[in-house]
Order: sequence, then C-alpha cells, then structure tokens
Amino acid sequence: MEYTRLGDSGLQVSRITVGCMSWGDGGQTRPWSKDEAFAEQTIRAALEAGVTFFDTANVYSAGTSEEYTGRSLWKHADRADVVLATKVFSRMRPGPYGAGLSRKAILHEIDASLTRLGTDYVDLYQIHRFDPDTPVEETMEALHDVVRAGKARYLGASSMFAWQFAKMQHAAQRHGWTPFVSMQNHYNLVYREEEREMLPLCQDQGVGVIPWSPLARGRLTRPWDTETARSESDGFGQTLYRDEDRMVVEKVLAVAERRDVSPAQVALAWLLAQPAVTSPIVGITRPEHLDDALAALELELTPDEVLDLGADYVPHAVAGHR
Repeated sequence: MEYTRLGDSGLQVSRITVGCMSWGDGGQTRPWSKDEAFAEQTIRAALEAGVTFFDTANVYSAGTSEEYTGRSLWKHADRADVVLATKVFSRMRPGPYGAGLSRKAILHEIDASLTRLGTDYVDLYQIHRFDPDTPVEETMEALHDVVRAGKARYLGASSMFAWQFAKMQHAAQRHGWTPFVSMQNHYNLVYREEEREMLPLCQDQGVGVIPWSPLARGRLTRPWDTETARSESDGFGQTLYRDEDRMVVEKVLAVAERRDVSPAQVALAWLLAQPAVTSPIVGITRPEHLDDALAALELELTPDEVLDLGADYVPHAVAGHR
C-alpha cells in the first residue's frame, strides 16, 4: 500500500479509500446494500492490505452504514491506526433541524454519528454539500467548535462550486477557524468538469482531493448497455452520465483488453495518475472490487494511454451538486 499526505495537512492516508456507502440497511431505496457480515469481511480484507482510510456519511442507509462500519472496524483495528471520515448535511429526519449546516444541525449530527460509529472522534468531518440557507460564518464556526471539542481532527468538504468552497475557506481564514483540508468531489473519466476550477483551486491551496464515484457508478467497469441491480435502482446515479460517455468507456475496455487487466484497474489507474488526486473512494459490493482497487496501484499507464483515454471526453453540465 502507498500512503500520502492529505493536502498540506500532516494526515497520512492510504492511496485507496474504502467507501462505506455499499453497506447498511438500505431498505427499498438501496436494495443493493450489503449486510454487516459483508462489511466486516471487506473492512478486514482492506486493513490486511494496508488500507487505512474509510469514508461514510450519516445519511448512508439512514445511519446504518456508520453502525456497520464502526462495529466492523473496532473488531479488527486499533482506533489510532485508521482514518475514519463521515459527513453531515443531508436529511436525517423531518423538520427544520433534520438537515443542513446550521449550528444546531451540526452539533446534533456529530454526536449522533459518533454514537453510531462507536468512537469518541472522527478523523475527518466533512460537509456533504454547500448549504445556501445557512450563513457561511455560522457553519464554519460550528465546525471549528467540533474540532476544538475533540470530536473531529480535521475538516473536509464535498461537491460544490469552486467559488462556494473558496468563500468558506476565506471565512475560516479571516476568523482564525479550522479550514478544510480535503475536497470530496465527483471526478472520473466520464465526468471531468472539476478540472476547470475546483481541481486547480485545490492544488493551489494545498487541499487534498478524494473523488467519489471514481468508476462512474460502475459504468467504467463494463460494456455501456450492461445493467446491474444498483444501476436499475440508483435514481441519483441515472442523472449523472449520458450516452455520449459510451466512447470513453469503449476506450477503457480496449486498454483493459490490451493490457490483460480489468477495466476497473484501468479507470482507477488513470485517476491515480492525475496530479490533484490524493485517494479515490472505492465502493465495494464484491470482493474482486477491492482486488481491482489494490491492483490499480501497480498499473502504470503509458503517457499515450493516459491521453488516449481522455481524448473522447464530452463536456457535461454540472452533475452531482447544485
């Protein structure tokens, strides 16, 4: 396993992050979610391979992803040896305080997450989206207070416009509050709009980048017209990609066949080769998904392959946030 710093912070993370949205009691909204036995099996295998970075969110399967993740981690790892990340923003219950980034919501949700995770602190506490209904200063001060209370070691953000991220960072800097050290954004071979502003901003400001959906909800791992249980029921995922992306997928499949590796390895190797990327977040619903992610670390694409894989990209409207 390779390790690297998360942006300019002192936090060392594995070059592969295990995304924990894959498990929990998904009910009707996520029928593809895996049970707790699978979560424990996957986390144990990841730890044995040297993975130290695990990412979840309060909203994943209504909190049960956090529960499965915490119980599985503490069976097989010492707390000090892993980097555990979760998120706040999405709706957890009805009413005006059940979502968003108000001080009231943040201070309630961090305690609820810590209880579900079975720990006194998270290493990385992330805002899941930008909240246009709460003053930026209120959000950043509340997050700073979470850090000062010892409930989080570092702060991170997720998908938003670059100007929104810059505004939040400026508020933290102006008031002497804790800034974000990471950006978890939507970035892969078929969605590269982050290359316009967000990735250059992160590189310039020393912010680590931990992309979500690095395999485009599995689109980059199989022929374009192939459907899965997840793709058929993932309404959000169905809004992200278009038929024009087929050409890029075909390039991935061709390189994979020529190199005698899986398409997932090729797509992840391309992402790992991007200078702004710290650690892609890989969702795992089958054991071979972890194997592919680990193998991608060893796959070195040629400069011509990297260029060829990106040559047919079609610009997108913003997808993944508003």
